[in-house]
Amino acid sequence: MDDAYAHCERLVETADKDRFLATLFAQAERRRHLHALYAFNIEISRVREAAHNTLPGEMRIQWWRDVVNGRGYGDVKSNPVATALLDTMATFRLPAALLLDLLDARSFDLYVDPMPNMAEFEIYARATSSSLIELAAAVLVGGPDPALVEPARHAGMAYAIAGLVAALPIHAVRRQLYLPLDLLDRHKVDRDEIFAIQTSPALRAALAEMRELALAHLAQFRAMTHTIPAAAGPAFLPVVLAKPVLARMARWNYDPFRQAELSQWRKQLLLWRATWGGILEV
Repeated sequence: MDDAYAHCERLVETADKDRFLATLFAQAERRRHLHALYAFNIEISRVREAAHNTLPGEMRIQWWRDVVNGRGYGDVKSNPVATALLDTMATFRLPAALLLDLLDARSFDLYVDPMPNMAEFEIYARATSSSLIELAAAVLVGGPDPALVEPARHAGMAYAIAGLVAALPIHAVRRQLYLPLDLLDRHKVDRDEIFAIQTSPALRAALAEMRELALAHLAQFRAMTHTIPAAAGPAFLPVVLAKPVLARMARWNYDPFRQAELSQWRKQLLLWRATWGGILEV
């Protein structure tokens, strides 16, 4: 079991630096369980790249569904991420439904179908981001806590929107469209221009609306931070990186097709400052 958790730690440190740094502020005995959750998230988010086409990708996601449902066969015990995840689920009574929702949402990544509307976008963002925060918080406080659901929802939505808008250049090259079609239609954005890596006033207006939505979720989250137990803080910590990314996107010379990524040293500074300024000064 120790080897399985060590594998998860290495994977998270390499592939999800932001969340790995956040785990350093968690109780030492709970870190490895956070690593298990985040390693699972990495595995799922990589299915599209690993599978190369939809059928093997769907088969891999179904394999993980069986694991989460306790019906896994074959190489489950030889998979260190699955081993650590199942142990973490049992230890903290984590609801399988949240993990299954995450898996269902990630099926969207396998295809090039556009995000149909804002309602579907919010379902996707909540399942892939908010649920992960909720699960991590449950680990840190010893089990699921209904009081953490709403803070996790708003924090996850803000983090997801900032991340998906920042990833527009990557998704455009893949001809994937996470910006909701009803949003693009309302602003009269030509989808072909996005795939041709061409910006326009219409696209800028649509992205500005997405940023405002993220900031609204941040404001709602900020109003709830006083209800979050200190122990659960590290689960929410990565959200402090959303606001400065959104601020970069609001600059007059912002190019939507150039990533607005923060430098690693600045991320580390923001995370460190957040832990000293009272949990999550966002």
